[in-house]
Amino acid sequence: MPKVLLIDDDVELTNILSKYLSNEGFDVLAVHDGEEAITHAASGAFEIIVLDIMMPRLSGLQVLQRIRRNSSVPILMLTARGDDVDKVTGLNIGADDYVSKPCTPAELVARIRAILRRTCPAPPPNTTGTNSPSPSRQITAGNLVLYPASRHAAWQGQSLELTGTEFTLLSVLARHSGQLVSRQEISLAAFNRPLTNFDRRIDVHISAIRQKLGRRPDGQAWIQGVRGLGYQLVED
Repeated sequence: MPKVLLIDDDVELTNILSKYLSNEGFDVLAVHDGEEAITHAASGAFEIIVLDIMMPRLSGLQVLQRIRRNSSVPILMLTARGDDVDKVTGLNIGADDYVSKPCTPAELVARIRAILRRTCPAPPPNTTGTNSPSPSRQITAGNLVLYPASRHAAWQGQSLELTGTEFTLLSVLARHSGQLVSRQEISLAAFNRPLTNFDRRIDVHISAIRQKLGRRPDGQAWIQGVRGLGYQLVED
């Protein structure tokens, strides 16, 4: 039973969502205060966090930023419809995705399940008796090595810290290393839905990954973009 931390100051709404999520097989803890939410998030007991951006006192963006200092737990933002600034800011800080309010409980459940499918896959049976990633299951692209089973990434021989969505998106590019992958293909593979007009999720996540990979010796980014078309991971 996946554990969900639901953070929203709207008590009536959280009661409705908590009941619906529970009926759908989730174990839900609802909190209405940012400081309390940060304490619960630090426990590491939750598979996903649903976080409302419009919170009093400590805003949702502040909560998100503080959680990201110590945790890569998937975070789904609840944002005001049409508030693109908060959406982009949240994705830049480290949110995995967002849902615009008002949303139906069914839509929220579908989005949570989609995130969990791409960020928390079931681990394969361990037949070696060790916790080491199996080389046969890794994705290698130049200096990048990804281990999908454990969601572990290594870059130039060093551990690479990625959010769940960043890992999934980078996996798509690594599987097609050296090839241009269209934004539509990336959206379908990484987010399980078609790309919509003015959707900047992919671009924001790509920007974050570029920062973590650093620059090539020639000063260019390891992930190259073709405006309006897509992105490719460069090996050399």
